[in-house]
Amino acid sequence: MNSKKRAFLKKKAHNLEPLVRIGKDGLNSNIITSILEAINSRELIKVKILQNCEEEKGVIYSKLMDIKEFEVVGIVGRTIIIFKENKENPSISLEWKNI
Repeated sequence: MNSKKRAFLKKKAHNLEPLVRIGKDGLNSNIITSILEAINSRELIKVKILQNCEEEKGVIYSKLMDIKEFEVVGIVGRTIIIFKENKENPSISLEWKNI
């Protein structure tokens, strides 16, 4: 993903509310399942790392980067932006193809 597409997706995500929250238990299989379910119905989501999370945000970020089902766009504070192109019902990916 190039920097123009990354900037476009960050701009699109600005007004979105976080759909998944990572709490005290950190990043576990239930959280990853929630992320995959949310990203399948939408193309772009935010994941919020709560203050009571015991894992460092950098560790969570790198674990999410290792998952191949989606792309991590970036991290802003304690919020991670995640994108996955929807082949059947594209909305955001139609707009970013022109970039």
